[in-house]
Amino acid sequence: MSTTLAYWYLKLQALALLVFGRQQTALRRFDEMLSLRPHDRYALASRAHLLAQLGDNQGAVAALQLLADGYPDNAAAWFNLAYMLEETGRHAEAEPAFRRALDIEPKMDRAWYGLALLLIRDRRFDEAVQALKKNTELQPMSPFGWYQLARVHVDRQDPDEAVKVIRHLKRFEPKVAAQLERETGLSVAQSS
Repeated sequence: MSTTLAYWYLKLQALALLVFGRQQTALRRFDEMLSLRPHDRYALASRAHLLAQLGDNQGAVAALQLLADGYPDNAAAWFNLAYMLEETGRHAEAEPAFRRALDIEPKMDRAWYGLALLLIRDRRFDEAVQALKKNTELQPMSPFGWYQLARVHVDRQDPDEAVKVIRHLKRFEPKVAAQLERETGLSVAQSS
């Protein structure tokens, strides 16, 4: 059997195994695919995703590092690597991976959000505000960036800016705005 045919046969097997919930056996098929094509983007990404699903976060990080190294201009690879690095507590390594994803794809809203969460964790609030502003520009109707932006303004001792964000949220996410009012103690009158 040719290498190409063997690769596609393994890929079909892996997909079928996943449909039937046989993740460990599917993982072996992805490994076999990589033995045929060591730098195959699909097999590397699939293997990393499956390892994360199986709870092997360190294995997922290693697989994603191979993917990012092999495809240095793939923003999704860098974002996924950053996400898993953050998940495993490797925050110092996650930040440059988020930034690399954003260098490649500046409009990747989820990378701006992930970067902002890291900056908040490190209490780098001014930088977090900038990242959250980019996130909310790209996803204006998503409450997540707005929520974090209001919280950061409170942490920065800037309640006026937090009130502006809460007022904005009241227009399309009144429940989130009410939650922020409760959490921050800020009361925002409904504006017309």
